[in-house]
Amino acid sequence: MKLLLISLGCDKNLVDSEVMLGMLAQKGYTFTDDETEAEAVVVNTCCFINDAKEESVNTILEMAELKKSGQVKALVVAGCLAQRYQKEIQEEIEEVDAVLGTTAADRIAEALEEALAGKQGIHMEPLNAAPVGNRKRLVTTGGHYAYLKIAEGCDKHCTYCIIPEIRGGYRSVPLGQLVEEARSLAEAGVRELVLVAQETTRYGMDLYGEKKLPGLLRELCRIPQLYWIRILYCYPEEITEELIQTIKEEKKICHYLDIPIQHASDAVLKRMGRRTDSAGIRAMVEKLRREIPDICLRTTLIAGFPQETDKDHEIMMEFVDEMEFDRLGVFTYSAEEGTPAAEMEGQIGEDVKEERRDAIMELQQEIAYEKAVDMIGRELYAMVEGKVADEDAYVARTYKDAPNVDGYLFIRTARSLMSGDFVKVRITGSHEYDLIGEICDEFTE
Repeated sequence: MKLLLISLGCDKNLVDSEVMLGMLAQKGYTFTDDETEAEAVVVNTCCFINDAKEESVNTILEMAELKKSGQVKALVVAGCLAQRYQKEIQEEIEEVDAVLGTTAADRIAEALEEALAGKQGIHMEPLNAAPVGNRKRLVTTGGHYAYLKIAEGCDKHCTYCIIPEIRGGYRSVPLGQLVEEARSLAEAGVRELVLVAQETTRYGMDLYGEKKLPGLLRELCRIPQLYWIRILYCYPEEITEELIQTIKEEKKICHYLDIPIQHASDAVLKRMGRRTDSAGIRAMVEKLRREIPDICLRTTLIAGFPQETDKDHEIMMEFVDEMEFDRLGVFTYSAEEGTPAAEMEGQIGEDVKEERRDAIMELQQEIAYEKAVDMIGRELYAMVEGKVADEDAYVARTYKDAPNVDGYLFIRTARSLMSGDFVKVRITGSHEYDLIGEICDEFTE
């Protein structure tokens, strides 16, 4: 039977999708990315913000039409939207055969078998269940890089975020299991490992009583086939001296950190329920740059949080201008039902949110442009992502570019390269967020 799995949302959700694909492959399913060929469909959903929720619902409805036509024999909805609206999905979209919660990915084969037998079901596990982890995965990222989800859930309870209610509290995957999975990925050809969780910096606190991210990183660096190890989602107040020194000392760890700060006004940070303030964020950024001068820092911000004043917005603009983050993304605030922020007074109109977001992004574009120009003349290693069609050129990424969120490096060369190859490149130009370069010495280690 041919199965189509549609994975929506974040990279952490993608890992869950890959786990489900791996389990289904062992049951004999074959896979297609063509919906006209699919006999069964799994939609792994997201509902973090309204846009993601809308995309998930629209995708389910599209697949329901295929079910109505008789082409698709089973339709399963999994992931965050399924966890949050399990009953509503089955009651309102009768074509959905099974609903699978966020902690029940390992029940996907059972859910599909029941659906194909004509039974409807809701498959849930307690939100505090041990994370399924990364076992039995079918990697979908091309094979040269892969995500390693090191923990599930979150304990922070920021006032705007629904994640603890749909993913549960913070639960680390055991260190030995992660190293075993990373070794298996590396032996299969993965050269870059991207560590993800709702928050990577608290890894190990629940299992070992201390932050074990530095120890995990050192173990991963011993895997010979890995060349890059990248860390995402580090909350600034949780970054330790040990973590900084580990990044400095271990050559395989990319000098790149994603540190989501969300805002720079102390008044807004307090209403958000964040555990840090503007001074603390500034101090951590300055420390990281002092200790690791070539570090690339990425962050995300929220524009238009309830009661955000013009002054709060100006504070954020001034902060962005001063900090000059290498990479920065901005979301407009999305009021999620069931969160404290959604009940706050002083909700802001969409037009104001968008205006403030656009102003921040316009400022960041100027910063990014200047930083790209500053890269001209530098030599550094890059990972090849693929070939540009009908041209003697390749798309690549430097250590400054995380997959699917940052820019690219375009290399013009007549050499034959493969995805996952590392080459030494001299930067010769830039275009908005992307760089242009030439090979100055092929890297073959």
